[in-house]
Amino acid sequence: MNDELESQDETHQKTWLERLSHALLREPHDKEEFREILRHAAERNIIPSHALQMIEGVLSVSELQARDIMVTRSQMVVVEIDEAIDEFLPRILESGHSRFPVIGENRDEVVGILLAKDLLNYDLRQKNSFQLHTLLRKATFIPESKRVDVLLREFRMEYNHMAIVVDEYGGVSGLITIEDVLEEIVGEIEDEYDIDEEANITTYDNRHFSIKALTPIEEFNDYFNLKWSDEEFDTVAGILVTKLGHLPKKGERISFDGLHFKVLQADNRRIKILELELPEEYVAESKQKP
Repeated sequence: MNDELESQDETHQKTWLERLSHALLREPHDKEEFREILRHAAERNIIPSHALQMIEGVLSVSELQARDIMVTRSQMVVVEIDEAIDEFLPRILESGHSRFPVIGENRDEVVGILLAKDLLNYDLRQKNSFQLHTLLRKATFIPESKRVDVLLREFRMEYNHMAIVVDEYGGVSGLITIEDVLEEIVGEIEDEYDIDEEANITTYDNRHFSIKALTPIEEFNDYFNLKWSDEEFDTVAGILVTKLGHLPKKGERISFDGLHFKVLQADNRRIKILELELPEEYVAESKQKP
């Protein structure tokens, strides 16, 4: 009996990596076969599901190029080199980002990167003496075809967090951050907009809400006293995508019927979480839930 208990203890003490090594005794011939072995291992509880997701994320990153996950030029939050600080500071505060491309006079040339933290010691009372060019950090430029796994390695080696993506003619296509790459591996990195796992709608104040994109239209209507039709689509995401005509990316804004939406979380396949801002005239009509 003691020998049997000791044997069970040794089994439980094995890490999932050790168990995985046993599952891979049959050498896979390609990535897809390797994925199948991993999935079977997860089904048999040889490896935990979160480990499977991360491994698949690593494999996917090796197949992606910068153009696949970049924030497009139209969605970049930028600062113009000739802007006054009181003109761009509200935009920086509203975006919540920490790094901003600074564009030159021709509006398609990134001349450097502005770190929000570099503005912390600035005295707004001395705005006339502010010189933006003295705060600029060097920008890193990469081609659209840059492999994402190679880029991640360069980010780590060079202690860099952002790269500007350019097309074959040298024009700015977009930007990519180390967070964008990591999210492809580990999934969405949650932030201050995290919401209750159970709730579809979370209230910040009487005008600002977090909305799960898959919130049923019926529930959305009931909460905000609206009359959106649910004949063609069942969820808020379905209506938004139809109105836009494309799948919106993180940070994109959508306004219609007097409501203002911002995509807080999304990936290449779906919208996940939205921020809703109600105009003042809606406040009195919307239901206030505890």
